[in-house]
Amino acid sequence: MCRLFGMTAAPQRVKASFWLLDAADSLDHQSETNPDGTGLGTFDTAGRALVEKQPLAAYEDRQFAVEAKHRESVTFLAHVRHASTGARTANNTHPFTEQGRIFAHNGVIEDLARLDEELGRYRELVSGDTDSERFFALITQHIDAQHGDVTAGITDAARWIADRLPIFAINMLLTTATELWALRYPTTHDLYVLEREPGEHLTHRGTAGTVHVRSADPARTPTVVVASEPMDDDPGWQLMPSGELLHIDEDLRVHRTTILDKTPAHPLSLSDLSAEAAASQLHR
Repeated sequence: MCRLFGMTAAPQRVKASFWLLDAADSLDHQSETNPDGTGLGTFDTAGRALVEKQPLAAYEDRQFAVEAKHRESVTFLAHVRHASTGARTANNTHPFTEQGRIFAHNGVIEDLARLDEELGRYRELVSGDTDSERFFALITQHIDAQHGDVTAGITDAARWIADRLPIFAINMLLTTATELWALRYPTTHDLYVLEREPGEHLTHRGTAGTVHVRSADPARTPTVVVASEPMDDDPGWQLMPSGELLHIDEDLRVHRTTILDKTPAHPLSLSDLSAEAAASQLHR
């Protein structure tokens, strides 16, 4: 299963160190051994999106994932990919960036021909083959239609997909230079949020060697973290309800809105997916 990790310390810039695969032996000896790509998205002091990502196809690529990345940003987005749609290439590796936003997705969306038709000219934003990048393009389309309102754009895009396309899950994270959005839908995959007060160094470690984050800066400033799994023993981790859109604004205020209050019109089960897609969605 893909792993999502997002963090914001808005309005403060903080330094954090990321290992997208925590240890070299996790690539060879654990059930999560063969992720199909890893990536990290941050923003520079001018608010420009910086995305570093690599498909994991050779030893040199795997070194990219296990080496420490020391970055400073207000918002951070990390992703470990297990491919359901699209080959193991850089263009298909998360996260994606469009119009100064960074995006990653965990799940499966089918009937991509219909989605391409709906995208129209926004299909030009898609450089790879994935359902995820198409989902991002649809969100961008709806944000533009909503005159730049990101919350409204995500809401409209998610509802369009939930009402029309076969889906297994559309869990997603989207960041700008100062804000973060997260959606969990439906209940297929988990997504957790932790509102963390200052007072201790941040150390988060995912299971099976995926996504290790460490920082001293959050000891001096509050943060909000969103992840596919609780990454430490803090009792404050909360499972997001299905259909909830979480928005952390530029002042670290947390807004929660239920945007999808019914089951998908065309839900997919593991047995409906191809063998490759089903394997990518297993909780390992």
